[in-house]
Amino acid sequence: MAQSTTASLNTEAYINDILGTIDREREREIVSRRFGLFDRKETLEQIGELLGITRERVRQLEKSVVNRLKTAAEQGEVPGIPEIEATLVAELEKVGSVARVSKLTERVSTESTKLEQARIAFLASLCPKLVVVNEDDHYYYAVGIKDNREEKAIKEAVAKIIDTIKKAGEPLTVEDMARTAGVGDEIETEALASISKHLATLNGRWGLVKWPMVNPKNIRDKIYVILKEHGKHMHFNEIAEAIKGSEFKRKDVTTQAIHNELIKDKRFVLIGRGIYALKEWGYEKGTVSDIISEVLRNEGGPLHRDEIVKRVLKSRYVKETTILLNLQGKPQFKRVAKATYALAE
Repeated sequence: MAQSTTASLNTEAYINDILGTIDREREREIVSRRFGLFDRKETLEQIGELLGITRERVRQLEKSVVNRLKTAAEQGEVPGIPEIEATLVAELEKVGSVARVSKLTERVSTESTKLEQARIAFLASLCPKLVVVNEDDHYYYAVGIKDNREEKAIKEAVAKIIDTIKKAGEPLTVEDMARTAGVGDEIETEALASISKHLATLNGRWGLVKWPMVNPKNIRDKIYVILKEHGKHMHFNEIAEAIKGSEFKRKDVTTQAIHNELIKDKRFVLIGRGIYALKEWGYEKGTVSDIISEVLRNEGGPLHRDEIVKRVLKSRYVKETTILLNLQGKPQFKRVAKATYALAE
């Protein structure tokens, strides 16, 4: 668990003081349950059933109470808000003026439980200098400095970053992302990217969450990332070791599992004894004799064995003797001159 970088906020004490300013117990109950200030968050229906009122009445009361608290906070009449606001603003300035609630909670609290995150989000929503981005299908629960960007501007900046990555068609470093998107410096750009549910990061690069290179979902995706990052063929034992030493969230894989996935996935091509490469690098599946046949077919005529060996080695990581044995021992090849071969058909 991350340690706070400033004096920890005693959120429970602040919450109790703020709720103490609400006169009616029913309204206090609605706010605490809707925001999950002491237990899990509850729906309008659940609270309505508990209090014996309609779902719509719960919504109206919640909106009314929160608006009253926000107005009072702007007038300096809510206890603790100036101190809370100063602490949150100071931390947000260090991380790019906007942050997911989970990250912000880690920085200002000794723990980052769901309960603590809910309290920080509620307190932030009452601070006049802060803006809260509610969680939905597109964004994580986040808090930003209002003077830097209002909620609409935050979302527009995130959309610009997503568009930049889509146009690039591949993961980008923070430096490239910041330069191309033009929404702020590297720290601010990364902060904005981190609140989007459409983006993910791995090994210092950002991309769309559906891209395996930044968000590998299974062993095959992780193998793909390892090979892509390595840039050339690898033995399956090397791939297994690379995964174990990677930044992946789950990396407890066996060598046998790696080998099995390599065999099944069409993205990978066996080019030598236990050695695999990516198909996208130009490799095709097939035996050494298949590759020799393809070389001769593309040539359209005979080739000297040295030239055949040279071309086969571009797509297979095998010994020269293996290629020569295939040339001499397979019926689909015939010698037409000294050290020169053609297809038998």
